Amino acid sequence: MHADTCRGALLGLAVADALGVPVEFASRAQRRLDPVVGMREYGTHQQPVGTWSDDSSLTFCLAESLTRVGAYAIDVADLSRRFINWLDFGYWTPHGTVFDIGIATREAILRLQEGVAPKKAGGTREYDNGNGALMRILPLVFHPLWQRANPAERQRLTHDVCSLTHGHYRSTLACYLYLEVAWGLLQGLTPVQAQQRLYPAITRELLPKLAKEIKVFERVLDPQLNLVSEADIQSSGYVVHTLEAALWCLLRGEFYADTVLTAVNLGDDTDTTGAVTGGLAGLYFGVEQIPAEWQRVLVQRAEIEALSDRLLF
Repeated sequence: MHADTCRGALLGLAVADALGVPVEFASRAQRRLDPVVGMREYGTHQQPVGTWSDDSSLTFCLAESLTRVGAYAIDVADLSRRFINWLDFGYWTPHGTVFDIGIATREAILRLQEGVAPKKAGGTREYDNGNGALMRILPLVFHPLWQRANPAERQRLTHDVCSLTHGHYRSTLACYLYLEVAWGLLQGLTPVQAQQRLYPAITRELLPKLAKEIKVFERVLDPQLNLVSEADIQSSGYVVHTLEAALWCLLRGEFYADTVLTAVNLGDDTDTTGAVTGGLAGLYFGVEQIPAEWQRVLVQRAEIEALSDRLLF
């Protein structure tokens, strides 16, 4: 694995996140009237150009934890401390403070502060299935323990990392399917091949608790997902919607730029749909395809590149 692969993933995620931050919560109809075509400043959160959100921050917390702990362990206690430091002290934030955080993520981190065990902190109710674990899970695909694990062990590792903020098995399955697509791309598959291997090759080896959730991922597993109309793709904060939207954009994209702009212009949860799409798009198309003018204004770009390089175990 080359350093540019990790850079493509993390920079791809952060750039797309930053494209979505200024227009978060705006509707799809608004985006049709005023489509995002490049980096903007201020807007929804009144942030400078190139500013990324909690999506990237928590992704970087995971990447930092994986690289600091090393190739032979994944330490969720270390990760939980980084999440707490992010919320309390602005660790891995673009400008030193947190300006965007999901309800479920905040509640889970508050439970971590109170001493709840990391694997028990995330909500486990059906309506706790926001996209706050999916948005940060991508670095796990680069860790040797995950790469070398059998399917059952991969699913357990994914659940452990998800559970800090999202403990429902639906969130775990969304993250696991996403990581398996990323793994396929790392193996040289095209997006179509990576998505189509999910069913039946990947899903036939699901643990029972994950298999019970498979019915809500019917569209994610559909080999004709790319043919679904935009009107039928939702871009809310629900984890299944986010995964569907990200894969739909990836399957239809021809370049990094058009892939992530399609994601952001779906409207609503623009930064997270962008980030989840952008991580895969950056991984597949490569860092050289991320427009230079977007990279140039990305906040803490050098720090992100250095962190990406440390993901080469």
